[in-house]
Amino acid sequence: MRRLTLLLVVVTLVIVGLLPLAVMLGKSVIVDGRLTFAVYEKLFSNSGQYWVPIRHSLMLAALTAGGATLTGVPLGLLLGKTDLPMRRILAILFSIPLLLPPYILAVCWFNLLASDGILAPIIPERTLELLSHRLFDLPGCLWVLVSAFMPLVMILTLACLHAVNPRLEEAGRLIARWPAVLWRVTLPAILPGILFAAILVFLLALGEVGVPMYLRYPVLPVETLTQFAAFYDFGAAAAAASPLLAIVLAVLALEHLLLRDQTYRLRPTTPGRRMLSIRLRGWRVPAMLVVGLLATAIVVLPLLALIVSSLSPFAYGDAWLRAADALGRSLVFAGVGATLLTAVGFLCGYLIHNRALRIWRAVDTLTLLLFTLPGTVIGIGLVALWNRSGSAFLYASSALVIFAYIAQYTALTSRISTATLANVPPSLEEAAQMIGAPWFARLAYVVVPAAFPGVLAAWFTAFIFCFRDLGASMVVYPAGQDTLPVRIFTLMANGAPSLIAALCVLLVSVTLIAMAILGLLFQGWALRR
Repeated sequence: MRRLTLLLVVVTLVIVGLLPLAVMLGKSVIVDGRLTFAVYEKLFSNSGQYWVPIRHSLMLAALTAGGATLTGVPLGLLLGKTDLPMRRILAILFSIPLLLPPYILAVCWFNLLASDGILAPIIPERTLELLSHRLFDLPGCLWVLVSAFMPLVMILTLACLHAVNPRLEEAGRLIARWPAVLWRVTLPAILPGILFAAILVFLLALGEVGVPMYLRYPVLPVETLTQFAAFYDFGAAAAAASPLLAIVLAVLALEHLLLRDQTYRLRPTTPGRRMLSIRLRGWRVPAMLVVGLLATAIVVLPLLALIVSSLSPFAYGDAWLRAADALGRSLVFAGVGATLLTAVGFLCGYLIHNRALRIWRAVDTLTLLLFTLPGTVIGIGLVALWNRSGSAFLYASSALVIFAYIAQYTALTSRISTATLANVPPSLEEAAQMIGAPWFARLAYVVVPAAFPGVLAAWFTAFIFCFRDLGASMVVYPAGQDTLPVRIFTLMANGAPSLIAALCVLLVSVTLIAMAILGLLFQGWALRR
């Protein structure tokens, strides 16, 4: 029963994720029953249309990964390894941009640098105009994406610090000061996690659509979406997406070659021992001021500018009238998607943690591949697979939105479940097995209760990412059933700035409420223990 259930989960991932990509690529080389590469020849021959977006995409992704890593690792060390005041509050504050659609951050910065924005009385008009102009170019895209993805590096650094054996640092402290210990002991120990974070940011930035489209910076994912949305040309869309797929596969292969099993081993090595903390002494206040200023610059000011821009009379009333239905659908879709993702992700995490099938590594790689691909590519693949007479009932329903969520975000719930199961003693399930409990009973009454905090975190994480999804939802939603992020993005072309800001505030509010509920649940869980 265990093997059959896990195989069904793998088949589900193949159907909703891998098969659509294969069908999409197949339509690009098989036209009217004949094998042809005419679409690729036509696209590759136009250097201005094709090679420029590729160059822009690679440049933006590389710079974003570098900037996020150079910022996120020191922040992770300061917030996780030192006695910096208010470090928990600052960590939560820095994490907020990761929970929002990146294009919302672009809207925030647009409002911040507007001629009537909150910076107008402080910054000279010509300087503000120059900054606003540079926002709609590579520097603006880079700044927005670094602020959006830097928290990912910071959070992974914080998590990896708990995998460092404190005995090694204690030995280092006997002969050297903390800077040398960090450089020679701590950072080498967490280097696999840092490299994995940098690779993940590179791939996410490579596939980002919303920010470059809003800031009018030509990149390959936008070209892919244009080929599909403007001309409904699966062949051209697949041809445009093929370099993205090739780059993602190459980077994941490089990650496997460099890191192998090291990212799976990033878990506490000495249970019961506390992580060593660095005393900043006289540097506590200056360091807190620097970190606080950075948090203000990349989180507080943009969100404050968004709120101020939304305070126009009747903005929220108009926003509610224009998007209440989309908000309701987003909540329902996100709830259903999060529930299914938690179930699928937990079983994938169980498979990977226990290596229950020989293909466990391939399953983990597939989920990561689908997570890092642009949502628009996954959406185009789903349309290519299901838009046919025999499955018209499915294509015309909201099921495709849920399929897109499962394809795109299983990696999140799977990784959270894998990390959680690493802290569940295997003896619990073994004891239940010895008394004859079937596998489903062991899972329901032993493993899941022991891993419940991780299951809860996985559900809320999946809910937030489904709720904020733009790329896949924008391609697959049925007529009249768009979600809130899609509605906001659609209204940006003609909607009043105050209306757009109010809609963005609604989206941000729901995300922060979900995050706050998760925090309260974990706090209550900790108090009960």
